Amino acid sequence: MDSAVSLAMKSASVSSSSFLAGSPFLISKNKNPNFNSKKPFFNPRRAARFFSKPLISLQSPGPTSQNPLPSSFSYSAVTETTDPLPCKLHQLISEFQSLPEQLDRLNRLLHYSTLLPRLPDSSRVDSNRVMGCTARVWLEATLDQDNKMRFRADSDSEITRGFCYCLVSVFDGAAPEEVLRVKTEDLAALNVSLVGRERSRVNTWHNVFVSMQKRTKALVAERQGQKPFEPFPSLIVTKDGLQAKGSYAEAQARYLFPDESKVEELVNVLKEKKIGIVAHFYMDPEVQGVLTAAQKYWPHIYISDSLVMADTAVKMAKAGCQFITVLGVDFMSENVRAILDQAGFQDVGVYRMSGERIGCSLADAAATPAYMNYLEAASTNPPSLHVIYINTSLETKAYAHELVPTITCTSSNVVQTILQAFAQIPDLNIWYGPDSYMGANITELFQQIAMMSDEEIAEIHPKHNKDSIKSLLPRLHYYQDGTCIVHHLFGHEVVEKINEMYCDAFLTAHLEVPGEMFSLAMEAKKRGMGVVGSTKNILDFIKERVQEALDRDVDDHLQFVLGTESGMVTSIIAAVCNLLGSAKSSGNSKINVEIVFPVSSDSMTKSSISSSSNLKSVTLGDVALRVIPGVASGEGCSTNGGCASCPYMKMNSLSSLLKVCHQLPHGKNNLKAYEAERFKSQTLQGKSIADVGCEPILHMRHFQAKKELPEKLVNQVIHPHSGNCKSMSLS
Repeated sequence: MDSAVSLAMKSASVSSSSFLAGSPFLISKNKNPNFNSKKPFFNPRRAARFFSKPLISLQSPGPTSQNPLPSSFSYSAVTETTDPLPCKLHQLISEFQSLPEQLDRLNRLLHYSTLLPRLPDSSRVDSNRVMGCTARVWLEATLDQDNKMRFRADSDSEITRGFCYCLVSVFDGAAPEEVLRVKTEDLAALNVSLVGRERSRVNTWHNVFVSMQKRTKALVAERQGQKPFEPFPSLIVTKDGLQAKGSYAEAQARYLFPDESKVEELVNVLKEKKIGIVAHFYMDPEVQGVLTAAQKYWPHIYISDSLVMADTAVKMAKAGCQFITVLGVDFMSENVRAILDQAGFQDVGVYRMSGERIGCSLADAAATPAYMNYLEAASTNPPSLHVIYINTSLETKAYAHELVPTITCTSSNVVQTILQAFAQIPDLNIWYGPDSYMGANITELFQQIAMMSDEEIAEIHPKHNKDSIKSLLPRLHYYQDGTCIVHHLFGHEVVEKINEMYCDAFLTAHLEVPGEMFSLAMEAKKRGMGVVGSTKNILDFIKERVQEALDRDVDDHLQFVLGTESGMVTSIIAAVCNLLGSAKSSGNSKINVEIVFPVSSDSMTKSSISSSSNLKSVTLGDVALRVIPGVASGEGCSTNGGCASCPYMKMNSLSSLLKVCHQLPHGKNNLKAYEAERFKSQTLQGKSIADVGCEPILHMRHFQAKKELPEKLVNQVIHPHSGNCKSMSLS
């Protein structure tokens, strides 16, 4: 999924907005009577020969200037329009497009770097840093008395200084509305196509500009007397420890350092009774804190996404575990039970963490007559393949598979699964479900891929091109009435706040989030500042960015907005601490990693900062990080957007885990309600629900191993009424 999204971002550079679509000829207002107004202002050949004579220049400030950068720029011509900003930006784009060779473009940037005034040490501070750039970049912004934006910038890289010179030359002295009118895609044509490591510096165009816009908004709001947004809760990790901003973050942090007596109690009972634990990333922080600490003493504890849980349970059974405890929702324990049975471990007990049903809004959406009606319609449009999300019950998978040939997918492999299916089966119809947001996001992603070149598309999947992607779009369907309650609540209010306060941060989003959040993260990804995908994709992205910062070995502050369930934070913090800890002896740089929880204001406590004596402000370098009120009732969900945690997942408590473990094996009669369900009933065709429900999962495993759909599934799609849906054995 992540590689496909990465390559899809390239499509944004194919076209620029109508803002840049004007004439390449600029009409002069020069009063010289001998000046030919019809003559092109810009001469590409001349520019290519004389790169040392820049078409864009910053005037040197006079001796009495109050600003290190001038209040105006020396252009030999301007447009007749009242808005000179399009002229400046268009001129800059034309300039780089006129230089056909990479070396010429690089030389132009290096020349511009010599023209950018150096910032004094007093301005090269942490609070002025621009996030996401390969080199260190500092940006200073003010709003002058004439309501014009004043920008100054600097970098420790000469190439990046060249970038900064160009952007400052365009936007310094502009009105705030002019700065905010430009979109990041308007800068797409400024890609100077540097090679090798320098390619990543191209993101500087976008990241410095996004920081300019963020600071412009803040300065305008301050001048207008507007009350700024309260920041989201967050956790800040350094090599020296952990700090929390907000009571909700404090609650998360509290359990990252668990009670050692609880850890010892759990480890002892697991060893004594040979119990394995598989847990989902979204567990309560108290549970995850204890499990993470216990992993050091007992190897059969694993925290992962839902797909890996069943596979790991089989490995634990092979290693001698007699019981598997599942910390997740019911469809996860069902899958573990069925996969263990398929693998020949029927005697290994599988236990849930509650005597009550542990539901899932997404799985429930697929277990409805409406979803079966959706599949009935699919069955009348052969050839059809049903691609069902892993987060559904075994019973749903079984009933679905008898209606329409079905393969399971995850958020990591769904894009490749769909592309491979279309490549293998001519004129195929694909019916995805039940997650409506993921379906819409996948469709949008394919629309972006369709705008790419054949070469770029081949990097995603070798058997596809522009024509094949365009032809599959009308045959790609998705269910429109199924959502995860956690990801559903990343709504408008949260997106608006992220846009205002965190547009220059790293944005992470699960593929299940609503379209607004998806688009925001996709835009961030376009400039190297975001990831859209599975929980593992998010974790890997954060680890990679932290490692890159460590490799640079300079002071840095990395801010990540966590666009998924807050339970992910335990694994993220553990991974970041390991990276920072391993770098303690290898460098002197100070790396701060901030994990931000997007939570709606409706779910924030109304108590003031001063009312809590335990909350203090946090200072890192010269950056003051305010402590904010926490989350009401500990959950952080509201209908206006921003859900911090899943209430179903939180039914898996530490006390329940210890209760189950202590009562095994002799108290099994008392744990009947805790046992994972083993389906004994049959489908409408008289087959075992467990056998038929496992088959879509096994089809997916085949695809993951062989990178193609299994022949049996292809035959089921092509000959849907041949009655060939038989059980498969687990290898």
